[in-house]
Amino acid sequence: MSGLFTRNRLIGLAFAAMIAIVDQAIKAYVTVTLGINTIGDKMDLLPFFDLTYTENRGISLGMLQATNMEMRWLLVLMTAAIALIVFIWMLREKLMGDILGLAMILGGAIGNIYDRYTFGYVIDFADFHIGDFRPFLIFNVADAAITIGVVIILARSLFMGEKDDNEMDAASVPSEN
Repeated sequence: MSGLFTRNRLIGLAFAAMIAIVDQAIKAYVTVTLGINTIGDKMDLLPFFDLTYTENRGISLGMLQATNMEMRWLLVLMTAAIALIVFIWMLREKLMGDILGLAMILGGAIGNIYDRYTFGYVIDFADFHIGDFRPFLIFNVADAAITIGVVIILARSLFMGEKDDNEMDAASVPSEN
């Protein structure tokens, strides 16, 4: 298949959609089925993991808090613009590893954009901790997908970039045959 929507890109788009759907399904399970839907509601699951409901009205790490309607819609617009950039970037990539990393970012962004558009905030519930020490803020499936996707893209940029440069150098050396 040639053109814009190659097999790898279609797989990436399907993976992004799956991440967004799973994110929303788990949020619904936690908030509706389990009834953890008011700030501070908590369910202890493991010694190091709880479900703790919170509403993130900001973006990454709670920055840029949406304290009014205008800021809410500005954050929806900003995150949608970032998602569009990631989508375009994904359509330019050919390698499955790069596409899947970008798909994780895109799917997570879509899940969180849906929350912000629908509720005015992003629902977070996953609370990892070691005793009282919390190495992460409370997060959700979309946040985890975005973080893992960024790590994949950074790792591939650092390690695959060197490999690609070496392959190009080797390809440009004329053979002695």
